[in-house]
Amino acid sequence: MSSLFPALAGGPAGRPALRFGARSLTYGELGAAAGALAGRLRGGRRVAVWATPDLETAVGVVAALLAGAAAVPLNPRSGERELGHIVSDSAPDLVLAAPGAALPPPVRDLPRVDVEVHGTGPGSVPGEHAGEGDPALIVYTSGTTGPPKGAVLPRRAVAATLDALADAWQWTADDVLVHALPLFHVHGLVLGTLGPLRRGGSVRHLGRFSTEGVARELNGGATMLFGVPTMYHRIAEALPGDPELVKALTGARLLVSGSAALPLHDHERIAAATGRRVIERYGMTETLMNTSVRADGEARPGTVGVPLPGVELRLVEEDGSPVTADDGETVGEIQVRGPNLFTEYLNRPDATAAAFTDDGWFRTGDMAVREPDGYVRIVGRKATDLIKSGGYKIGAGEIENALLEHPGVREAAVTGEPDADLGERIVAWIVPADPQAPPALEELAGHVARRLAPHKRPRVLHHLDALPRNDLGKIMKRALGRS
Repeated sequence: MSSLFPALAGGPAGRPALRFGARSLTYGELGAAAGALAGRLRGGRRVAVWATPDLETAVGVVAALLAGAAAVPLNPRSGERELGHIVSDSAPDLVLAAPGAALPPPVRDLPRVDVEVHGTGPGSVPGEHAGEGDPALIVYTSGTTGPPKGAVLPRRAVAATLDALADAWQWTADDVLVHALPLFHVHGLVLGTLGPLRRGGSVRHLGRFSTEGVARELNGGATMLFGVPTMYHRIAEALPGDPELVKALTGARLLVSGSAALPLHDHERIAAATGRRVIERYGMTETLMNTSVRADGEARPGTVGVPLPGVELRLVEEDGSPVTADDGETVGEIQVRGPNLFTEYLNRPDATAAAFTDDGWFRTGDMAVREPDGYVRIVGRKATDLIKSGGYKIGAGEIENALLEHPGVREAAVTGEPDADLGERIVAWIVPADPQAPPALEELAGHVARRLAPHKRPRVLHHLDALPRNDLGKIMKRALGRS
């Protein structure tokens, strides 16, 4: 197949490629460093990468891809048991790490190669001889229902997703992307790092998220910002007292949020302060990106846009029959098909078979409705967010958005619990805006009933100091005690 990174061999050598904090590489320097390392990795099958938010991680992954090996990103915040499972399951030939990085026991037992990012000499970028179906990455899922599973992502999926996003977002070599996302997930690694490199543009990684860093980089020539809802919430909170941040977002070409739904309240606060709309996209480890609001389309809060070029998407009932009503109300499970999909769960043929329908559609487990014009709105996960109450199928996500519109609610999560009469009753878990005066159940139930429908109102309310979240800011609902 054609090169994943044509700019490494054919672009201007002095063009900025990567910047992590104060450290940076041009395309010439990246090509030399990654090319030299790729020569050492040639013939390898799998390469673990200690995925800290540093230049070395980006260089290591690019080198593995140039060498035709599959990169296995390792989360430095994972515990020894999880790391041990991933290392045993993926059986990498070696681990790439920044010089001096301390590795825990399950990882430090592997042969180690330190990634040198400077002083490697001119070098040359090797040709990429791997086929489009060969593994590019093995990314491990969160493991909420058992040990993490390794999703094998082929080179075809990486190329197809990044090219589809280039079409949807009008993404070019002139774009400079800012983000502060971890590099062991597809959002920060594939979209946020490999994406700019495939286009011939550049990425500036903040290392650690701050609104000051966002303002500095966007006001300093960057054009795009990728973030998760927690980051955009902090931006929305800071905007009223930070004119430099207002200026930065106002001048950005594209603001993208993903990994979880961005609450409507934060959408509106950012738009009111800057005149700019944040757009959302929808994807997952196994599929990379499926849908997005387009840069030339309507930035409609609460939706994840339309299917990307090359991606087929359908909604199905519980019995597998297609949902035929694109009415914005009928809930179905999202199934997708296209070149963006993973090929298998490593060493798990049973799980792989269960994930696909007989006709080749991937069962995402996400529930959604589709508008008449094709826009998709996610209402929750089938396993944790689909609540069957009083004969209705209700998505937790829309109730959460309604709760977040109440001035007394800072954070919200919704689950279901067994009810002898209704089947399941709706339970709201909220972090109040004022802990000394939290809103009562009756007030929030009435608020939801007026905005959505009476049968969608919460019947039980819990007040919390904080919601449990993972590294990407997603709420971990299983930790809320859903029965």
